[in-house]
Amino acid sequence: MPLRLRDLGVTIEGTWLADCVDELYTELDQRRIRLHPHVWISDEWFSPANVPGFAIPFYLAHPRLMKLERSELLEVEGGTHAECMQIMRHECGHAIQHAFQLHRRREWQRLFGKSSTKYPESYRPNPASKKYVQHLRRWYAQSHPDEDFAETFAVWLRPRSGWRRRYVGWPALKKLQYVDRLMKEIADTTPVVRNRNHVDALRTLSRTLFEHYTVRRALYSVEYPNTYDEDLRRLFSTAPQHRSHESAASFLRRHRTDIRRVVAKWTGEYEFTLNAVLGDMIGRCRELKLRVNGRDRQLLTDFMVLLTARTIEYLAKHGRRDWVTV
Repeated sequence: MPLRLRDLGVTIEGTWLADCVDELYTELDQRRIRLHPHVWISDEWFSPANVPGFAIPFYLAHPRLMKLERSELLEVEGGTHAECMQIMRHECGHAIQHAFQLHRRREWQRLFGKSSTKYPESYRPNPASKKYVQHLRRWYAQSHPDEDFAETFAVWLRPRSGWRRRYVGWPALKKLQYVDRLMKEIADTTPVVRNRNHVDALRTLSRTLFEHYTVRRALYSVEYPNTYDEDLRRLFSTAPQHRSHESAASFLRRHRTDIRRVVAKWTGEYEFTLNAVLGDMIGRCRELKLRVNGRDRQLLTDFMVLLTARTIEYLAKHGRRDWVTV
């Protein structure tokens, strides 16, 4: 953990990431887009303004670093081939926007909004909205016009995505049709912006792994009010006849990994954030001396529904942090 990021010495070349980049380039070639975004290693996913390329987080470049990422944050964003390609297509959308200055076009602005719009510190997505495509987690297209375009582009680019059928009747279909026309228009044309800048390249970052993860944990953490007692009492029991049953705290700890994984999928929330909420609930179960009352499978399902409902309720009321680097 005292090791500085710039001393990690990892590269894209020779790793599975290089294969993902090649696959992305093949997809672009098949669409006759004359831009291969340059990629580099940094501390997170991002595509800087006016740069026709994007950064990949260092932890994806080595199995031990991926293991460390999971240990510190409970998940590895982009850690599978499918998820890595999802994010690369999204970042490629940003790179193409920058390369061809697409955000200056009036129709682009009419459909997506103004790129100059300030990134919010938080946004409140509407999971039921059909004005946006659904691609990355957390309904990310709703956070900013640039993200809306990048998400729409990623859906359009993915082979066999079936977007014409998938989005029939959605207002988002107009955005996809526009991207389809726009990409045919710029096919075989030379990008306007062609610099090869590497912003915040890993070799320039002097933070240690300890400092990096201290910041990341603070960024992903959300303080939830400790107001779950009524819900927990409905699920679990303090009745004397259940005194010999497994404690609710032990039950939740035993199923913690599965609960995080399933509820993260349902809500789009980070497992790290959900883990903090689970910690609060487990602590309250212990203090209230709650016991399991019922079959494990049904109790587990009911608890997941409770956690999902409370998470969505919290996000609707307070919003969530905006991850502008995705």
